[in-house]
Amino acid sequence: MKTFKESVRTRDFAIATRIALRPETNAAAIREHADLLRDHVDAVLLTDNQFGQIHMSTLAGSALLVQNGVDAIMQLSCRNRNRIALLGDLFGAAALGVTSLLLVRGQEVPKEIKPRPKALLDVSATELIAIATAMKSDGGLESFPDFFLGGVLAQDPKAGKVPKKLIENIDAGAQFVQMPICMDIDTLRRYMKHLVANKLVRRVSVMAATAILRSADDAHWLRENRTTVQIPDAIVDRLDRADDPEREGITICIEQLSALAEIPGISGATIMPGTNLADIPDIVKAARLAS
Repeated sequence: MKTFKESVRTRDFAIATRIALRPETNAAAIREHADLLRDHVDAVLLTDNQFGQIHMSTLAGSALLVQNGVDAIMQLSCRNRNRIALLGDLFGAAALGVTSLLLVRGQEVPKEIKPRPKALLDVSATELIAIATAMKSDGGLESFPDFFLGGVLAQDPKAGKVPKKLIENIDAGAQFVQMPICMDIDTLRRYMKHLVANKLVRRVSVMAATAILRSADDAHWLRENRTTVQIPDAIVDRLDRADDPEREGITICIEQLSALAEIPGISGATIMPGTNLADIPDIVKAARLAS
């Protein structure tokens, strides 16, 4: 199985996608996802109890993906674990062959979630990246985990300054960074030019993100509820005018991937598909042909 790290470093443009784990997601569902995606994407991201969603652990889901021939990017958040629990998950990932890790702070749990879980935040995301980096060369371990470590880039691409948090994560050992959804190609192109000029892309691989939008309502919801998401009015208008908004959303995703592949400094992109993964193979095929 080719790993995400190998794909990022050897492909001109790596493509990942995300599986939205749900309470009903079981081992059989993960295997079905693996069968669908295995030959089309370089990795699958599993998010960690995002927005308070309860589901199987990302460690279990990632291990199942790896066992079924798909490299997993396991998100691990600091919000609901103390240092010992986080270390346990890192050791568990290494033991199960899960090497690609996206280490994050973790989002606030929505107010409607009852009973309220207690936020721990024993360490920050940057500190967790440093801990995982230290494990890679710890002489006290029988074997060093071959982690490929990532962080998130929460900086607004419209801002024309070097993101301090990105530099801190790189200094801590981050090898890749996942950007939020930005479907404004011109804005993203200008922002990446800024990162290239500051030589940050020499130190870290940058994964952009785009979404499969099924309707204008999808776009409106994302813009209203995800503060880091950028979707231009022109895309919303296209979806609103389309006779078949779902098909138009797929066409837009293909166009986005093709455009992202041409931006200097971007190593790849993660497709955010919602809950429906069925269109991923055709989208990836079309985007690779168009690039």
